[in-house]
Amino acid sequence: MRRDTVVFGLAGIVFGFVVGYMSAGWGQDPSPTRAATATPASGPARATPTATIDPSEEQALVAFAGRAPQDVGARVELGSLYMEHQRWDEAIPWYREAVALNPGRLDVLIDLGACLVQAGRPAEGLTEFEKVLAQNENHRNALFNKGLALRQLGRTEEAIAAWEDVLRRYPEDPQLSGLPAEIDGLRSAEGARP
Repeated sequence: MRRDTVVFGLAGIVFGFVVGYMSAGWGQDPSPTRAATATPASGPARATPTATIDPSEEQALVAFAGRAPQDVGARVELGSLYMEHQRWDEAIPWYREAVALNPGRLDVLIDLGACLVQAGRPAEGLTEFEKVLAQNENHRNALFNKGLALRQLGRTEEAIAAWEDVLRRYPEDPQLSGLPAEIDGLRSAEGARP
């Protein structure tokens, strides 16, 4: 057997494994679990991150992304990996690359915005949420996360308005059931100020 055949065969197996791994679960609606982790207890649920990233998984994804510079999925997968482990500053550039390659991925804009908010850059996060809302004014996660960004910016009344808007649009959403109490708490805190 020729050496080239073996090398290409192994490369195909590795490529197939990585692509299969990355594509699992893609193409679904953006999950409410992608809301920024600073959500009030009433906000969309967020999975608890595991302690560390599997180094072999990280290395394989980074290597694949390096070999496939136009692959949006590889960048989204890396951004998601870092986001799930609350490594916001490492997730941001991967999401930015994915958005540059495919600006229509609203779920990626949401994740980018959430990472920016968590990284202490709520004004930049707000910009990403506004981009989503310009394309889909009813996007629940964008509306919810817009409120988080506004709250971090100290624009409490605007945050409350954004959350009331999402509640008007999605009154039966069980993941938002505690949001009215959060709004009431913000109003009470604002009323207590001199």
